[in-house]
Amino acid sequence: MQLTRFSDLALRAMMLLSAVGPDGPRVTTGAIAVKVNASEHHVAKAVTRLVELGCVRAQRGRTGGIFLTDTGRSIPVGCLIRLLEGDREVVDCAGEHPCPLIAGCRLRRALAAAKEAFYRELDEYTIDELAASPTIPLTIISAPTP
Repeated sequence: MQLTRFSDLALRAMMLLSAVGPDGPRVTTGAIAVKVNASEHHVAKAVTRLVELGCVRAQRGRTGGIFLTDTGRSIPVGCLIRLLEGDREVVDCAGEHPCPLIAGCRLRRALAAAKEAFYRELDEYTIDELAASPTIPLTIISAPTP
């Protein structure tokens, strides 16, 4: 299974926020975009979704920034990816050109089971566990210049 770029950016943003810690320097979407080599616009869209999910808190203004919430620190990674990706099938058997084997196909069921195993394995980890030192010591975001 391959994650969308959107989910990838959301996970990376959360890991960076976790690595900074609750008492670290304030973090902006621009700073995260630089660290993950993505456009600020794409990171902002991912952060907006994370705010909607309650995983990240955004504060506007001069002292603003984005912060990981307790929910964001403790959410199982598989659960988070399910929320970000939706419940898409691994292969779209009934799409624009439906597969003629769909009625009796066992592959679809096997792929669904594999997808659930993928999520179940990722549910064994939280963002804080994935970002714990010394795993990503070089990703600490420096404080923005005033």
